[in-house]
Amino acid sequence: MSHATLLEVASWFRWDEEEARRRFRANLEVDGVPAFWEDGLFGEKGEERVVRIGCAAVEAVNPCARCAVPGMDPDSGRIEDPAFAKAFAERRRETLPSWARASRFGHFYRLAVNTRIPVAQAGRTIAVGDLVELAQ
Repeated sequence: MSHATLLEVASWFRWDEEEARRRFRANLEVDGVPAFWEDGLFGEKGEERVVRIGCAAVEAVNPCARCAVPGMDPDSGRIEDPAFAKAFAERRRETLPSWARASRFGHFYRLAVNTRIPVAQAGRTIAVGDLVELAQ
């Protein structure tokens, strides 16, 4: 997920950056790219696209469907707004970038990208500051 995406979503719900980070729990946060940049990483269904991270490569699979956790208070676990998923999905649909493959969004309660690590990439190391790019 891009850092800009995290900030954009935080602004929708008046959260600070850390609150959004705790709710969405992205494994990797990319800086220096626009909000929703990650929506350009996955291809059409069945199309494997490779994302290079330093000397490692992962396959971008699809936009990540979210669970109930982002709508819960990260400290108490209580659901704050039963309509959170619906409100989020509406904002997401409204802000879907032109480069995103809308056909991959069966619903818009999605954020970030599911990835797969190919067997040949097992054991490779990534580090803060590594370049992240879609392989051509």
